[in-house]
Formats: sequence, C-alpha cells, structure tokens
Amino acid sequence: MNILRFSDLCAQGQARGQRVFIRADLNVPQDDAGRITEDTRIRASIPCIRMALDAGAAVMVTSHLGRPTEGEFKPEDSLAPVAQRLGELLGREVPLRANWVDGVQLAPGQVVLLENCRVNKGEKKNDPALAHKMAALCDIFVHDAFGTAHRAEASTYGIAQFAPRACAGPLLAAEIDAISQALAHPKRPLAAIVAGSKVSTKLTILKSLADKVDQLIVGGGIANTFMLAAGLPIGKSLAEASLVDEARAVIAAMKARGAEVPIPTDVVVAKTFAADAPATVKAATDVADDDLILDIGPQTAQKLADQLRAAGTIVWNGPVGVFEFEAFSHGTQAIAQAIAQSSAFSIAGGGDTLAAIAKYGIEKDVGYISTGGGAFLEVLEGKTLPAFEILEKRAKG
Repeated sequence: MNILRFSDLCAQGQARGQRVFIRADLNVPQDDAGRITEDTRIRASIPCIRMALDAGAAVMVTSHLGRPTEGEFKPEDSLAPVAQRLGELLGREVPLRANWVDGVQLAPGQVVLLENCRVNKGEKKNDPALAHKMAALCDIFVHDAFGTAHRAEASTYGIAQFAPRACAGPLLAAEIDAISQALAHPKRPLAAIVAGSKVSTKLTILKSLADKVDQLIVGGGIANTFMLAAGLPIGKSLAEASLVDEARAVIAAMKARGAEVPIPTDVVVAKTFAADAPATVKAATDVADDDLILDIGPQTAQKLADQLRAAGTIVWNGPVGVFEFEAFSHGTQAIAQAIAQSSAFSIAGGGDTLAAIAKYGIEKDVGYISTGGGAFLEVLEGKTLPAFEILEKRAKG
C-alpha cells in the first residue's frame, strides 16, 4: 500500500516548525467517577506524539471519547482525564483546548489536546465545511487511529482530503504493514480462525477468507452451524439453521481449492449455560438433544493446535469456546498456546480475542495485535477502509 508515512517526513526534517494535527484513538474506558480504567490506547498513541515533538513540530492531538451528541458538550464527554494521563506519560503538561475548530495558537515544541472531536457538528457525516476548518489548522495531518479507519468522518477522512499533507502515523502504518503481511503477501500455509456466536455477523468475512486461506478454522456458535452443515447433531446449541447452505458453500469453495474447514470431531457439552455446569467430552456424533456445545474437545484442539504450529501465517478473530468459564476454556487455551509456539507470523484482533490473549499471557508471542475491532473485521471482509483509501489518494498527489 503506497502511503506517506509520518516517520519518513520526520526523518527528512520536514516536520520541523510545522503545525501537526494528530488524529489519535484515545477512546478509553472509564468508571462512573470518570477515572480511566484501562489506558492501552493512550499508551499506544505516545510514540506518534513523541515523534512529532522530537521533530520540532507544534503538535495538536484529538480523539473521540464515548458517544456524545454533536453540538451538545457535556462534562462526561470531556477528554480531561485523557489529558492528565497523556501528561503523566509524556512527563509534561498537556493543556486541553475547547472550541478549537476556529483556531489554535501554539508554538513548535508545544503539545495540546483538542477536546472531543465528536462534539463538533458535522463530524460523523464528514461535513466538508468542518473538514476544511480542521485542515486549515495544520500543515501536516497524521492519521494514527486505526480503530476509526473504517469510518469516513471529518477528523479521519475530510481533514486528510483537504490538509496540505496527509500521512499515516506509526500505529496506523504498523497496522497496514501487519495486514499486508498477513493477507496480501502471506507465508503459506495461511490459517484463519474465525469464531463468534453467529455466522450471519461473520458471513462476509468467511466468504472473503474462503478465497485466500489454506485452513479456515471456525469456532463458537459459528462452528455449530458448520457442524449442522456437515450433518452432525448439535442438540440445543446456538446455531443458525437458515445459514446451513451458506456454510456448505464456504466448505465447498475451500474444498475446490484443496483447502479445508476442519469440523470438530469431539466437543465439550453441558446441560445448562453456566460457569459451574458439569462439562462432558463427547464425540461430535454423540451430542444429545438436550446438550449445549460450549467448547471444542481435546482431540479437535490437538488437531487444530498441530495445524497452527505448522502454519506460515495465522489470522485470529474470536475464541473457540466459552473461555470465560474455566471448564469450557481449554479449547481456546490450546489455540492460544499453539499460536504462541508457532513460528508463523500471527495477527489477532477483536475484543474477545484480546481478552483471551491477556488471559493466557501470550501478548509477546503474537506477531501483531490489532487495536481496531470494527476496522480489523472490515479488513478481513476484504473491504478497503476509507482512511487507507484517502491516504493512498493523497500519496499520489
């Protein structure tokens, strides 16, 4: 993907003395008192801000936080807690500026945080007038918020369209590189794990990956629908019987290419959906009418783990069982540990996937952990994200 990179501009001295506008993703969870409960996204934004300051730029940073109503600022919408945490991480005060659209005064070497960009009227609809005003604030626009890359908004797309220069920050550039390595130029065999409760929410992803991957591992409720498609009993497990034909089409498309969708040969079942429900391992052919499938069995987990350890590239989206319940967590644990042990390049994304990675402590063993949930899924669907599209267009001049 041909895009301008902020790191290159800085290395060439082209950011010195320039007004740099960074669109970051600082949308962090807070408790009822407004205290930040998890600051990964803030910490991930620091390298870009430091890069701009070290390059001698005047630095403006903005982000959305929560879901404010445009034109109606409320105290809970404020980025004030974020400004405080940014200041702690940067070791300097980070002033917070409200009503910034019509102008921001700052000098090279200074950094300010611009109040919640989603409060601005016209932000979500990418209003050209708002985008032009934002673009007028800067000499260089830096998109460093992959989590918003699938949305064409004024602070993500419009400003990139009209700013004198538009480029990708280090976080966005790393996402682009990881996605290209995993999907555009993968080392084979390429294995993808797509799991979740419903086939319907991941159907376009499954169809897109069926044309690309060598192994398409399905898990969770999605696997139940594929088991139905393979003629296996699933009891009262979560599934979408209306999508059995779609599942069969995916299996057929893979088979036609000499690839496969491994169907579970054994499963872990319970009579009720509860953390303390007794867990029973059964052959996939022996599931009773009143059974709930809540995990893959040890035989299936072993087979999938062996395949993943032999893979060249792994894309992971979703746990393969109800890993929050200890008795039904072993399948996801086996998958996670196999990915950690594999020499394959791995990319993982999605909230539940990140929770599983954290639970099993394999953060350092995954090649790249994507920061964007919706954006990551849209890339897997084969879509061109608006942020990538406009940055490519601007790179061509």
